[in-house]
Amino acid sequence: MNRKLLLLTTALAASAALPAHAAEVFNRVATFPVSQNLPADVDAATPTSSEIITATEDGMTLVYSDSPLGAVGFIDLTDPKAPKAAGIVKIDGEPTSVTVLSGKVLAGVNTSKSKQEPSGNLTVIDLASKKIDASCDLGGQPDSVALSRDGKLLAVAIENERDEELNEGALPQLPAGNLKIIAMNDGAPDCASIKTVDLTGIATVSPEDPEPEFVAFNDKGEIAVTLQENNHIAIVDAASGKVVSHFPAGEVTLENVDTKKDGALSFTGKVENAPREPDAVKWLDDERLVVANEGDYKGGARGFTIFSRAGEVLYESGPAFEYQAAAAGHYPDARNKKGIEPEGLEFASFGDQKLIFVAAERASLVGVYKDTGAEPEFLQLLPSGIGPEGLVAIPQRKLLVTANETDLVEDGLARSHVMVYELGEGDAAYPQIVSSFKDDGTPLGWGALSGLAADPKEAGKLYAVSDSVYRSAPAIFTIDTTKTPALIAEKTIVTRDGQPAQKLDLEGLVADGKGGFWLASEGRSDKLTPHAIYNVNAKGEIKEEIAFPAELLAGETRFGLEGITIVGEGDDLTLVMAIQREWADDPKGQVKLLAYKPKAKEWSAVRYPLDATEKGWVGLSEITAHDGKLYIVERDNLIGAEAKNKRIYAVALDGFKPAKFGDELPVVEKALVRDLLPDLKSANGYVVDKVEGFAIDASGEAFVVTDNDGVDDSSGETLFLRLGNIAAIN
Repeated sequence: MNRKLLLLTTALAASAALPAHAAEVFNRVATFPVSQNLPADVDAATPTSSEIITATEDGMTLVYSDSPLGAVGFIDLTDPKAPKAAGIVKIDGEPTSVTVLSGKVLAGVNTSKSKQEPSGNLTVIDLASKKIDASCDLGGQPDSVALSRDGKLLAVAIENERDEELNEGALPQLPAGNLKIIAMNDGAPDCASIKTVDLTGIATVSPEDPEPEFVAFNDKGEIAVTLQENNHIAIVDAASGKVVSHFPAGEVTLENVDTKKDGALSFTGKVENAPREPDAVKWLDDERLVVANEGDYKGGARGFTIFSRAGEVLYESGPAFEYQAAAAGHYPDARNKKGIEPEGLEFASFGDQKLIFVAAERASLVGVYKDTGAEPEFLQLLPSGIGPEGLVAIPQRKLLVTANETDLVEDGLARSHVMVYELGEGDAAYPQIVSSFKDDGTPLGWGALSGLAADPKEAGKLYAVSDSVYRSAPAIFTIDTTKTPALIAEKTIVTRDGQPAQKLDLEGLVADGKGGFWLASEGRSDKLTPHAIYNVNAKGEIKEEIAFPAELLAGETRFGLEGITIVGEGDDLTLVMAIQREWADDPKGQVKLLAYKPKAKEWSAVRYPLDATEKGWVGLSEITAHDGKLYIVERDNLIGAEAKNKRIYAVALDGFKPAKFGDELPVVEKALVRDLLPDLKSANGYVVDKVEGFAIDASGEAFVVTDNDGVDDSSGETLFLRLGNIAAIN
C-alpha cells in the first residue's frame, strides 16, 4: 500500500465512528415501495422498478423511470416523511431516464426490437394532466438525459447498448451510439432541432462503437459524456455540437482488496490495471468533474474519480469507499468481482457545503462526501434499498432521494423502493454497528450476524457469529456496545486442526464461562453439514463436537438450530437450544427446544407453540437465558408491509421441564415480552425479515441484531437495536 493510501485509510479508520455531535447529518425519514403506484387492476406482485429519479422544480413531486413496467411513476413528496403514490403513465416502450422542466416530464424511452435494431424516442408528459403531449424520434436507444442549467438545451446519450450474450459481449457491436442535443422552446423540445454528435473515432477501446452512458451539463453549456465500455470521457460544446476535448478514463491498480468469491472477507488481493469504465458523471464546477467507476465491461475500479476538464486525475478514491462499506457490513462477497460497483452520482450545495453523493449498486449504500476543492472529505454512509441507481438532491428542502431499482418480488424478497433522507441537526442513525480497521488500514469486514450473546461479566460487551454466507471463515465477533455505533473490535476465526473450520452454519453462541464458547450450527445432511454443537476455546479452536442423537435426527429437516444458551451450573449445567421450524415428528405449529447436559451426555426436549400466520412461515431465531427465563425470538419470514411477527417471548424456567426422546414432550407456555415491529420501523426503511440475534448484557441491557444475508439479495442493512433494560421491557 502506498503512503498516500495508507494515510487515507488510516483517516477513514478514525472516522468509522461518526462524530458524537455532528452539526448536521442526513438521516432517512421515509421509504416508499414503488409497487404502491401499481394501478388497482394490476396484480400487486407485478415486478416494478425505480431506476432514474428526478424532482419537480419546487421539490414537491418525484418522477422516476420504471423500465419493467413500461411506465413513468410519480410520488407526492409534499410531506417528505410520508410520501404518497401519485400514479403512473404507461408508455409504449421502456423508459430509461427522466428529467423535468416547466411542468413537463422529458423521458428517454427505449423502443428497440433488438440490440441489433435499436430505436427510441423522447416522450413528453404533462405533469398536471398525466397525458403524453408529444414525442421526438431519437433514432436509437436512449440512456441518460440532462438539461442545461438555463433549460434551453437537452442532451440525450444514445447508447445502443451491446448484447452481452452475443460473442460474450465483446465490442464492437454496431450500430454505434451517439449524442443528441435538442433545443427547448418554452419548456417543450423542438424535434426539428435535433443535432447528432458523432462520437466515433475518439476512444482507444473500440473507437468505431462508442456507447455513451451518462451526460451532464456545466454552467458553460458544455456536456460531459461518459463512454463506459470504451473507458472514455468526451466534453461537447452544446451550442455547436462539437467535441471540444476528450480523454481516456484510464486504469487503476488496487492493493488490499477482496478479489475472490469464496465465502470469506479477505482484503489481501490485488487488482491490476482495471479500466475505470465510468457510469454517472457530474460537474463539480466548470473545470472539474466526478465519475462513478462502475466497470461494466472489463473494468472494476471500485471507486470514484475526480478529473480536470483536461483529463488530469485530481483525486482517485481507490478502495477507500469500499472499505467504508465493508466496515459497515455491506461488502458483497458473493458478487465481488467488481466490488461494490459505484454507479450513481449526485452533486449539490446544501448551505455552504458542496456535497458529492456516490451510490454503490452492489453494496446498496450511498457515500456522502464534502467537496473541498482537493481531496473529498468522507462524511457518512446512508442505507439504501437494493441496487441504488438514481439520486436526486433537493437542497431547498434539505432532502436527498434515492431510487433503488431491484425488485425481488418473484423470490418473496424486497421490492424496489424510493428512500428519502433529510439533512438536520443530530447524530447519524446509520450505521448502527461497524467494525474497526486493522493497522494496515483495511477493515475487519463482517456480515450475516446470525447469533448474539453477552459476556457473562463485562457490561457492554457482546459476541456474535456469522452464518454459512462466510463458510470459508466462520467467525466470532467481539462487540463493544459502549460506543455508538456499536464497534466490532475483534474477529476470531473458528478453526479445526489449525485451519478455518468447514461445514459449519453458525446460528448461535453462548459464553462457556471458561473463556470459550458453545456454538450452535444449523445442519443440512443433504449438504453434508452436520446438526451439531461445538465447544471452542478463546482462540476459536474447536475442542469438542457434539452431534445430534439418532432418535432426534430421524425427523430432521433443513431448518435446524437457531440459538443456544446455558442454564444451571456445575454438574447440572444444561445447554438449551432452539430449532427454527417444525421437524417431521413435530405437530404443526410446534417446534422443539432442546436440552443437553454435557456432564451426563443426556438429551431431552420440550415443544414450543408458534404463532399462526396467514402468509409465509413462522419460526425461532434466538434463545437466551436471563434471571429465571428463556427469552426467545420468534419471527415470520416476511418483509416490508407484509411482516407481522417479529417478537420476543419469554418462557419461565420453572415451567421448562424437558422430557427424554420417545416420551411425550411437554408444551411450554410463553408470554409476550416485546413486539419488535415498531423498533424495526423506527429506522424508516422497510421491515427486514431476519431478526436473528438477541442478548442481555451483564447490566441487564437488551440488544437485537438483524442478519443481512451477507448482502446477497439483500440491501445489506443491519439493525443493531438497543431495547433498554430488560426489567423495564418486562
